[in-house]
Amino acid sequence: MKFIHIADVHLGAAPDRGYPWSQKREKDIWESFHRITELCEMEELELLLIAGDFFHKQPLLRELKEAAYTLGRLTHTQVVLIAGNHDYISERSPYTDFIWPANVHMLKNKEMDSIFLEDINTEVYGLSYHAREIREPLYDRISPGCPERINILLAHGGTPDNIPFDKNTLMHSGFDYIALGHIHKPQYLAENMAYSGSLEPMDKNETGERGYIRGEIIKEEEAGNLISAFIPHAACSYHKITIPVQTGFTNGEIREKIKEMIKAKGENHIYQFHLAGKRDRDTVYDIEGLTSLGNILEIVDGTLPDYNFSALKAENEDNIIGLYIKAIEEGGFAKELGEKALYYGMEALLEAKNYK
Repeated sequence: MKFIHIADVHLGAAPDRGYPWSQKREKDIWESFHRITELCEMEELELLLIAGDFFHKQPLLRELKEAAYTLGRLTHTQVVLIAGNHDYISERSPYTDFIWPANVHMLKNKEMDSIFLEDINTEVYGLSYHAREIREPLYDRISPGCPERINILLAHGGTPDNIPFDKNTLMHSGFDYIALGHIHKPQYLAENMAYSGSLEPMDKNETGERGYIRGEIIKEEEAGNLISAFIPHAACSYHKITIPVQTGFTNGEIREKIKEMIKAKGENHIYQFHLAGKRDRDTVYDIEGLTSLGNILEIVDGTLPDYNFSALKAENEDNIIGLYIKAIEEGGFAKELGEKALYYGMEALLEAKNYK
């Protein structure tokens, strides 16, 4: 039985709200979901697992209809999904009485439930959130009922506020595969237990690859043989990049370096730049102008002016500037702390001197 495991799709989310590219990011998330279904159809996969947070919040009825239409077009693939902490089933949730296409099965109960897909000899277990937080370890005592079937647990959680679980207990619970959601970073907790991660990154802290898990389970009597792998899929990613700066660098040089990096990595991605190193004392970088070069969330100027402290101390040995340099040098500070104290203190003292 061949399957794809996705989670934390967050349909309806608009990451980086307020930035020019936010609306495109919202469309990217829907498009990533569509590409998953196209892959299922093209490869004739038997099962698509959606491990919670299919939507970013309580879905609108029109959003449910759009998603259901896309899933209902699959001609070879059964779909099983649960609601997570973001799209939990409230009293007024459209999930409650929504009728899915025949190939789509939502495990809506807040207690553990399952569905047996006879054509592929597969039973999928799971439950849906009916509140934003669930602190009880609801997965720790679950085990499959029919060992001769392919048994899969669809689970959303793993944190103190969202169905905490004991990894070792769950790993030895008898399931052939445990498809996890909630943690957006893809990771295997065991050979048969994994977070697929989100299809697309949701904010600047979600750096690294995002995608889905593709797998195959072959069941012989009561023994299951699993082969699976994480597949990168995201249309966009966040990049944190440090630009080394040297004395003599102008705004123009920084501008060209940023443009080169964006061109090399891709204009569709989103960037945070950190300028680090020494700059000329009279140089001021145009941060606002530099952020207009692409999808740039922020540019942090961490450069320090290139002071000649020996010369400054000699020139100002009888005033506060010289006394300050001497005090820091003889103060026994750690190297990094001492350097920062010198640079930032000198900025303030020289500015005050010029102001006078």
